[in-house]
Amino acid sequence: MTSYGRVRLITEADKHYRAYVEGFKLQRKNQKALRPPRQRDLFGAEAEAALRQWLAERIELDDRRIIEYEERRNKRGIIKYRELDALTIEGREARVFEIKASRSAGALRRAAAQLHETRQILSQVYPRVVITILLVDTGIPATVDEVEALMASDHPPPRRPELLSEVLEAVPSLRLVDSLDAQLEPGAIGVLRFGVESIIAIAGAENLHLDWEDDDEEPEEPAETRPAASLYASSAADEPPDADDNPLAAALRRAGLSQE
Repeated sequence: MTSYGRVRLITEADKHYRAYVEGFKLQRKNQKALRPPRQRDLFGAEAEAALRQWLAERIELDDRRIIEYEERRNKRGIIKYRELDALTIEGREARVFEIKASRSAGALRRAAAQLHETRQILSQVYPRVVITILLVDTGIPATVDEVEALMASDHPPPRRPELLSEVLEAVPSLRLVDSLDAQLEPGAIGVLRFGVESIIAIAGAENLHLDWEDDDEEPEEPAETRPAASLYASSAADEPPDADDNPLAAALRRAGLSQE
């Protein structure tokens, strides 16, 4: 059974966190050269930055968006770090925002499991933890007809893509919302959806990588395994992501960089 303790919020300047990051960077030096990030990966990083700025214009974000915690299993504890995309603290309530750009509705299924764990960790310090996913839809099929056409195309995906409605039905904790102020019942996770055009309106097309045609023609590469105490645990808690999951982490991983 896994439990959590010694939870605290820190900034990227924390000396223990910096030491961990330096150790992570040393591990990277021994890995093979990776191909440059795809356009979709770069767009995901840009969308994350745009939506963090969008949030900052509406609510006061906390700079302490790194969680340091002890994970306890079989009477042994290990210190881990989990990066949040955005966080605000209001009294004894923590509001967590996960920013995800994806063309796969299944990314929400994986995110929900990871964010429930984030809630469990933070609830050691904050009695109420509210979580919202800011989903940038980069091409999630909207209808069954679209899915069937995609599967019948010359270059079908390796598995049938899920509709957003199918994922929402399969994961009852996910709730589609239309604003940051939407009220959620305890344990629910809000999903606020953005189109690519919304990100263009925020950041400007000239500041975004939007030429995805070559990306879509490339075969997907197998995801790479990360260290057990992942620097990107908030978006891929100790397991490799799918191709469109967490574009920022994917871009940095493929470029051979760690986030600072």
